[in-house]
Amino acid sequence: MSEQALDLKRFLQIVRRRWLVVSVVAVLGLAAGCAYAMLRPPALSSTALVRLVSPQSAYSPNGAPTLVVIATSDPVLSRAQPHIRPPVSLQTLQDELVVKSLTPGILSIRAEGRTGGQAEDTANEVAKSFVAYITSPQSLSGSTGALVLQPASTATGRTLPVSIASFGVIGLLLGAVLGVIGVVAVARRDRRLRQRDEIADSIGIPVLASIPVGHPADAAGWVKLLTEYQPAAADAWRLRGALDYLGVGSAGMGSAEGISVAVLSLRCDSGALALGPQLAVFAASLGIRTHLVLGPQQDPDSTATLRAACLGVADVPYLRVTVRDEDNARDEPASVLTILIAVVDRMAPRVADRMHTSMAVLGVSAGAATADELARVAFSTADRGRRLAGILVADPDSTDHTTGRLPQLTRTTARGAPTHLKGVPTETRQWMTQTIRS
Repeated sequence: MSEQALDLKRFLQIVRRRWLVVSVVAVLGLAAGCAYAMLRPPALSSTALVRLVSPQSAYSPNGAPTLVVIATSDPVLSRAQPHIRPPVSLQTLQDELVVKSLTPGILSIRAEGRTGGQAEDTANEVAKSFVAYITSPQSLSGSTGALVLQPASTATGRTLPVSIASFGVIGLLLGAVLGVIGVVAVARRDRRLRQRDEIADSIGIPVLASIPVGHPADAAGWVKLLTEYQPAAADAWRLRGALDYLGVGSAGMGSAEGISVAVLSLRCDSGALALGPQLAVFAASLGIRTHLVLGPQQDPDSTATLRAACLGVADVPYLRVTVRDEDNARDEPASVLTILIAVVDRMAPRVADRMHTSMAVLGVSAGAATADELARVAFSTADRGRRLAGILVADPDSTDHTTGRLPQLTRTTARGAPTHLKGVPTETRQWMTQTIRS
């Protein structure tokens, strides 16, 4: 499966077309960021200062480092641990402490906590425990006078709401980026055709009309579509253009010779299935005698609900609806336009099994088929000797600004015939005559 070329225009179309997927992934990233911030709340920190009253040992080469180690030792922390709430282990308490020597006579003890009160209490308790230990005879560095120079300062740091907001924004951005990368990677390998020009170019047949279609889920929905369908003004104009192209329309309302069109669609393309009925209902609304025929299908399950609706639909002015179980046509009242609904298989379409019609039209939803699948239907139609007149596109992509109208072949310009010159000066005529003779 080959990847399609990607430029800025196509990139923006892909993102816009799949904005819902990108949005869902971005929201998931936002939720993940907020959850991470709540599971790993930010730690607040508070610092207490201890002053050595007799700092002789601190001025020795190993004095300050020794006191720093003592401040985080088990004897000091064991004294402070019972007074810290909520209770923490010695290892956790040691991990949450940072002791530094600011000057030879002053130590700073910084403690972290989930809340400001916890951080301040931890810093104060450890500072008091340190002072009590080094001033006691049990001190390994010898008895040293010390006091708490400054109790724990007000805890500072990022609060939980700020952390949730920060990680939430980061998660949202990462989710959006991952969503965009994902949809672009998938879309580049997606061979389904969405733009009208792509659909027309795939088999060299023009798009006659592209309209939004209904998606009935049951027989009642199909009955409503057959009896109440009214296209918007723009869609009505497109359908009228398609009828004119097929040789029907206002000019063909009084024609004695009927035109029959098979609207072919692919299996599992529910949108394209509604194209034929909507075209028939619109033609009838113009006063054109129309016959909508649901013949034998290559995939009967795909038209089961439409079949039930056709059997029970009420009379519609200028529109007859018929269900046929055989390929041969029985003698029926003449109609100006007969539309046959035919659903074929994607991999092995058998258009030859369908009832004979004057021409065929291929119905396809935007983004529902590949070029290979459309080509198979075109081959099967051509093998039967039928003309594939055009394409009807259901639910066109809102980002598609193409038309699907194939450019007409440039006619060869005939060479002009020789022109008799008048009013040529005598000298010029004589020169031309001499030149020709010579």
